[in-house]
Amino acid sequence: MTGRKKKVPISVYLDPDIMATLSDYAGRREQPLSLIAEAAIASFLSPDDAERREAVVAKRLDQIDRRLNRMERDIGVSVETMAVFIRFWLNTTPALPEPAAQAARAMVGKRYEAFIAALGRRLAQGPKLRQEIVEDVGESPSSPTESDP
Repeated sequence: MTGRKKKVPISVYLDPDIMATLSDYAGRREQPLSLIAEAAIASFLSPDDAERREAVVAKRLDQIDRRLNRMERDIGVSVETMAVFIRFWLNTTPALPEPAAQAARAMVGKRYEAFIAALGRRLAQGPKLRQEIVEDVGESPSSPTESDP
């Protein structure tokens, strides 16, 4: 009958913060400190440790890349939306006669402040336009679309 190999005791000096963290972790896992320390040392000395770390970094980089791609798409949608709106507005809004244009110029500050206030409220509480677009497209995929102005 072969006996189990006896473990070799060692003395290790740890920083008090590391010791507290180790004790907390062992307490949460309900495992002895020596078992947690042994597993950590084995993991550190493992030949595939570098490969595991590289895999974790690669996974995080992939997540960041997907987020950046979504942001790029969202910014593209925003820019195109603004361009289409401006084109539509310029094509459909007639020029004002001079007396009305002067009155409109006088109101520009108030209207701009109202626009900024409405934009601030929308960004703070309302659903984002990109969410509404996805919801609208998802709800009625067969609905006719308006032609470009």
